[in-house]
Amino acid sequence: MLSKITFSPHWIKGASVAAGLVLCAMSSLGVAEGGIEQAMQSPLRSDANKARDVYRHPAQTLSFFEVSPSSQVVEIWPGSGWYTEILAPLLADKGKLYAAHFAKQSPVSYFQKSRTAFLAMAEAHPDVYGKMEITEFHPPSKVVSGPNAQVDHVLTFRNVHNWMKAGFADEAFTEFYQLLKPNGILGVVEHRAKPGTSMQDMIASGYVTEDEVIRMAEKAGFVLEARSDINANPKDTSVHPAGVWSLPPSLRLGDENRAEYLAIGESDRMTLKFRKP
Repeated sequence: MLSKITFSPHWIKGASVAAGLVLCAMSSLGVAEGGIEQAMQSPLRSDANKARDVYRHPAQTLSFFEVSPSSQVVEIWPGSGWYTEILAPLLADKGKLYAAHFAKQSPVSYFQKSRTAFLAMAEAHPDVYGKMEITEFHPPSKVVSGPNAQVDHVLTFRNVHNWMKAGFADEAFTEFYQLLKPNGILGVVEHRAKPGTSMQDMIASGYVTEDEVIRMAEKAGFVLEARSDINANPKDTSVHPAGVWSLPPSLRLGDENRAEYLAIGESDRMTLKFRKP
């Protein structure tokens, strides 16, 4: 049974990747680009969030994943709602957004605080978030994140390393497969590790190899359709004392080499589009 909170005004196998995979141009996708651009201008987006567009390229990324105003979308672990601020207004009229947040019963303090803040954001602006449904994503709990085999897109941004650390990454991709309609799209953005990086180093650093993401997705039944360098950052070596958290926005090392990390910017990221056959 779908566990949800509805807000309303009332209340990789690298060696086997086909050589023909293409980097899709935005103009070839037939996506309502204007709708995404308009959603990005939402007055609820802070200047700080808009400043990160230069690293996260939301219009290009959502277009690459073929998201349109009529899409049915599950956003996995939306965190503070950086992408939700764009997806909610984009999908409000013709589509549907399921925000699959951290588990309500999570023992992790950070998860609890993040979920509480996200709920408060949604409650404060029912005109924007009123049609969004807040579910949860935690495969071991067996609580589903949305209606099975009914959504067009499952999207996840910089989360795979967390599931690897928690030990349920393979289960995560299996759940994504179950959520999607046939021909549905799984869009993955993740910090990119150098090929050959060990599992231990991936978990410790927050950077994951493309091969490992593709392996897990293909194991679940997905087909890799395309990859893009929309979110690539050639300045990022992926090797830092505090892993990906050395870089902005975390800047975990404080003033240590701060100027260097600010000059690098946010992490180098893979952007992969998978399809459910």
